Amino acid sequence: MKGILFRSCLGVLVAVAMSSCPMQAQGPARPGASAAQASESPDPQLKPNPIEALRKFEPAADEEYQLGRGDEIQVDFSGRPELQAKLVVGPDGRVTLPLAGEVMLAGDSRSGAAKKIETALSAYYSNLSVLVTVTKYTANRVLVLGAVDHPGPVVFEGAPKLLEAITRGGLPLVGPLKRPQIPDQCAIYRGSDQVMWVQLRQLIDSGNPLADLRLRRDDVVYVPDPSDRFVSVMGEVNHPGAVELASNSTLSSILAMAGGITEKAGGSPHVQVVDSKNGTSRSIAFKDLLNPAKSLEVTLHPGDIIYVPVSGFYRATYFLERLSPITTLATLAAVNGAL
Repeated sequence: MKGILFRSCLGVLVAVAMSSCPMQAQGPARPGASAAQASESPDPQLKPNPIEALRKFEPAADEEYQLGRGDEIQVDFSGRPELQAKLVVGPDGRVTLPLAGEVMLAGDSRSGAAKKIETALSAYYSNLSVLVTVTKYTANRVLVLGAVDHPGPVVFEGAPKLLEAITRGGLPLVGPLKRPQIPDQCAIYRGSDQVMWVQLRQLIDSGNPLADLRLRRDDVVYVPDPSDRFVSVMGEVNHPGAVELASNSTLSSILAMAGGITEKAGGSPHVQVVDSKNGTSRSIAFKDLLNPAKSLEVTLHPGDIIYVPVSGFYRATYFLERLSPITTLATLAAVNGAL
């Protein structure tokens, strides 16, 4: 039942929160994989450090906040107090200014928004100096789903942080002091093409500050139940995210549970199945999955990543340019040989 509820919530929420861009399968993608398992490869030197992948995944500490839909701002004009205005960034990302009309501000920093307002009003006022202040953060949110008490959006005034997001989502209290039970691991979905597994308990026990990883707006944090078995379906599907893996699951049934492929995938995309345990990838034509005569047997494991690319972008060069550094060279060679 929990898996069904999770898929239902994820299908609605992730579709709103995520935007499509090329595939990056990042971090130790297999739930429960130990450090020893992660290092098992013919040549361990070919596998980059997962900690380094986490650092690259984390936004810069000094990254400027970008205005988003629903944010409330105050616009002050130096020496012109009569022009002061309190505005709300609309669902279309715009605000409406007197005389100048609509101005797109979503995605701009505060200083960038100030320059846009100065430019929009320059035809009516000269020598304007504008200051934009965010008075209420509404767009700066992440989604927390899975084994938490209060799944849903968590709004931040500052940079979203992983531990705070999970704690505010609600964790079971244990021990005589009723302290929150931090999960062993969690997954961060970013856009429709990135998933980063964070070995949270291991990072906390080692005192690594990456346990409180900085997040980006609209990231989806999934806290798995220890008994959950699922794969991550990314790319051109209608509901990207985690899909529960049953004993009789097939690749075609998993794609169906993710809402099916989108029009951008084309008529017959080459579906990529990344097995994070042995660092290999298979490329399978979607039309072959639908052909009973092919009798394709694709064994799926918990933690595997299934990716449906945009039509025309499944060639080896695409993977060489787009796959994250955490992918082994063996994986790239396997992809190249499969195409």
